[in-house]
Amino acid sequence: MSDFDYDLFVIGGGSGGVRAARVAAGEADAKVGLAEEDRYGGTCVIRGCVPKKLMVFASEYGEVVEDARNYGWDLKEGAFDWKGFKDSLNTELDRLEGVYRSLLKNSGVDSFDARAKVKDPHTVELSTGETFTAKHILLATGGRPVRPDLPNADLGIVSDDIFHLPELPKSILIVGGGYIACEFACILNGLGVEVTQIYRGAQILRGFDEEARGLIADSMKDRGVDLHLGTDIVEMRCATDEDLEGNPDGRIPMGTPMHEDPALHPEGGKRGGPIWVKATNGRARVFDAVFFATGRAPNTVDMGLEEIGVKLGRKGEVEVDKYSQTAVPSIYAIGDVTDRVNLTPVAIREGMAFVETVFKGNPTPVDHELIPSAVFTQPEFGTVGLSEEEAREQEPVEIYSTSFRPMQTAFAGRPDRVMMKLVVSKETRRVLGCHIVAPGAGEMIQLAGIAVKMGATKEDFDRTVAVHPTMSEEIVTMRKPVRSA
Repeated sequence: MSDFDYDLFVIGGGSGGVRAARVAAGEADAKVGLAEEDRYGGTCVIRGCVPKKLMVFASEYGEVVEDARNYGWDLKEGAFDWKGFKDSLNTELDRLEGVYRSLLKNSGVDSFDARAKVKDPHTVELSTGETFTAKHILLATGGRPVRPDLPNADLGIVSDDIFHLPELPKSILIVGGGYIACEFACILNGLGVEVTQIYRGAQILRGFDEEARGLIADSMKDRGVDLHLGTDIVEMRCATDEDLEGNPDGRIPMGTPMHEDPALHPEGGKRGGPIWVKATNGRARVFDAVFFATGRAPNTVDMGLEEIGVKLGRKGEVEVDKYSQTAVPSIYAIGDVTDRVNLTPVAIREGMAFVETVFKGNPTPVDHELIPSAVFTQPEFGTVGLSEEEAREQEPVEIYSTSFRPMQTAFAGRPDRVMMKLVVSKETRRVLGCHIVAPGAGEMIQLAGIAVKMGATKEDFDRTVAVHPTMSEEIVTMRKPVRSA
């Protein structure tokens, strides 16, 4: 008979926590409890990957009618029905949450719909007042979007809010240049929203391959996103009647100089209405909504972690070793709360490695090398391995790159361009990085990622026969480097 109520207690019902809980219970015969304060499925299923990707699909249909006409079809344009889409979206999310709950139940995991905090190295306390002891505690609480430190920042929305809007705004300002900002800029633009995006950096998608970033930025502008780089917000407030005079829909051109009259800064106005924004470029305008995509923070606030010896990093992330173990031996952490690689499949892998290590007697470090990923902009961006810039700092490399208009959209008269790129080690000939900017790049990079992970050389790619006519055949037909360093 165990001295603890549970062998494992998991805090967090997202993809990583649920996988660890049900595998520990179902395959390792552990007694497992799990607490989730919100909806099961976590950020990915409820507030991130899944609803976002469905919105990506919805936004892409806007170009179908025009393209179809160029292919000979007689189709009529229609309006996007946000309410109808949102109802279907909520139905799907409810279904997926039900799947997660069923997986836990069928594995024998005890689930608690409550917030949990750590009371001591072996005890968790729920918001219901219940306490449970556990031999091991797994933190899988994920992260949350954060607003900038700016007066009236609460007037803006964040990514968690976008799926709950009662109606789409006519105009929106997106603040940020990371993948969330860029994805939603493309999504909302595709759904007919007038999108302005500002980012304080010199180029969007910092940290990714420079050539790919540039192509995506140009494509976003060509599609109608009003992108301003080297720009940030300095002031925002509720718009006044005077701000809206002559512009009842709030759509004042971005080039309109701001009005310096102090009378335009009263305390009045209603939250949820149009928002007046002043930018660092000295311009101002009114938007129906402001969307902050300025970063995320680990969910470690008020959990009692530091009080019992769990070490937190500068951002509040839980510090762990290669086995996901914290400074307190009985407590482990996986997923976004550790701020290692914040991707759902990585959290799942970390959860599986945790079970192997703790419950199956097979110490398994987590492999964070050469992880393929995708950014669902339009066009998509798939990437694995080193960017050209990173590789150049590491060793001499050759760059194989091509950019062209793909057959499908070129025939329809669209100016879209795609890019295929390989970063190759001069010494070993291994492909150090693969970068694809194209429709369906996320699907392509998954398969390319296998080859890169296996250590394939450029000559291995060359020996592979092309699938013709496809965009992806360019990955195996680039014979001469465009540059070397």
